[in-house]
Order: sequence, then structure tokens, then C-alpha cells
Amino acid sequence: MNEEREKEEEAVEKRELIKDGKRLDGRGFEELRPIKIEVGVLKRADGSCYFELGENKVIAAVYGPKEMHPRHAQDAKMAVVKFRYNMAPFSVDDRKRPGPDRRSVEVSKVSREAFEPVIMREFYPKAAIEVYVEILQSDAGTRTAGINAASVALADAGIPMKDLVSSVAVGKIDGQVVLDLNGTEDNHGEADMPIAMVARTNTITLLQMDGHLTAEEFGRGLKLAMGACRQIYELQRAALIERFSSSSNSGSKSEKRGE
Repeated sequence: MNEEREKEEEAVEKRELIKDGKRLDGRGFEELRPIKIEVGVLKRADGSCYFELGENKVIAAVYGPKEMHPRHAQDAKMAVVKFRYNMAPFSVDDRKRPGPDRRSVEVSKVSREAFEPVIMREFYPKAAIEVYVEILQSDAGTRTAGINAASVALADAGIPMKDLVSSVAVGKIDGQVVLDLNGTEDNHGEADMPIAMVARTNTITLLQMDGHLTAEEFGRGLKLAMGACRQIYELQRAALIERFSSSSNSGSKSEKRGE
């Protein structure tokens, strides 16, 4: 891993993020980093998910629906969704100061808004649904990884949703539009555009951009991101099916033992 990082740093010093038609980590322009999803990893949470996207390691926990406190903040017609995104001090190379900062507050806000079209909050008036996303290790794309993890954790908690939300980023490096930037590409690239969407209906629930893309590059990047979100959706869905299939099988075995 250290040798790979050293090679990347040498290439960056030479201002090369693409070499021989490949990115520095060996991926093609339209290739996602490896993804790992584990559901139900926290016993004390109502729903939880551990999510890896390349070197990103993220855990999400959901609590609720439960009574909203303080009561004056209750909504008489629907549940209030609270979303907290946080980067652990040890998640980055230079130790981060503990506690929320401006970026964490901004990411928490846009992540919560990404779920507003899908969470059926009207089922739980005066209640609160709390979502916590903790970044354990960071390598660019943490907000998209956090949204993916939170989506699975919400489903694991049994929160009624119209569908899952899937998220990924596209960007531009060395003049090329690429999918799912890693840390080196994010730091030295020309643009970064995270999106979140409901894959089955092509409904975009989050779109941000930092940097500059032409209209043609924007269209190409959006198409690339939407295709990748569909891939991620299938992985999320498969992880949930495996989780609940395992739970169902273990329940059946317990009943047979009881007999």
C-alpha cells in the first residue's frame, strides 16, 4: 500500500493523474472502486450498515422512530429526520480536531435532504428518526459513501421508504471525465460532482459540483454517475436480501429447536 502511495505521489509531482490510458490506481475512467457492504453490524441500533468504498470505511446507525425531544421541535404531521455526518479524528492523515466543523454541518444538511423524497415521514407524526454516519477512514467520496451506508441502515431499521438512495461522484482529471475519484484525484483534479439518486426512477435527490465542467462534460459525467448508482443500488439491495434471508433462516432453525 505504501509503495502504491509513493508511486501516486511521484506521478502527482509530475502532474500526471492518467498514465497509459489508466488512472494511477489502475482503474479505467468508468470504473468504481471496490465496494463492501455489511448490514446489521450494531446490536444497539435499530438499523446499521458498514460500508467500504475503496479506502473509505464508513459506519451508519439509525435510531427510531421514537418520540421527538424537545417537544417544541415536533412536527404534528410527520417525523423529523436528524442526520449527523462526522469524520473521526483518526480518519485522515493529519489528525482532525474532534467535533463538528462547517463542512460536517454542510454534508449533514445535504445528506438529510437527499432522503426527503423517499422517507415516508407522514407515517410517524411527532416522532424523530436519527441517522448517524461516522467516517472511520477517508479517501475522497465520504459523503457519497455515507449516503449509501445510511440508505441501507434505514432499510435495516424498517423505516418505510419509497426506495433506496444510491450515491457516487464523478469528476475531471487531466481533462478526462472519470467516475469515483480517489483522494489523490480529488486533491489534484479539476472538478468533483457528487450525486445521489433513486435508481429505479432516475430521480436525482442530490447534485453538487466543485470545479468546472463544460455542458458536454457535465452531461457525460451525469450519465456516468447515474449508471454507477444503478450498480450500487443492486449491491445495496443484495446486501439487504442476504441480511433478511439469514435472519429468516436462523428464526426457522430456532423454531425447530423449540419444537
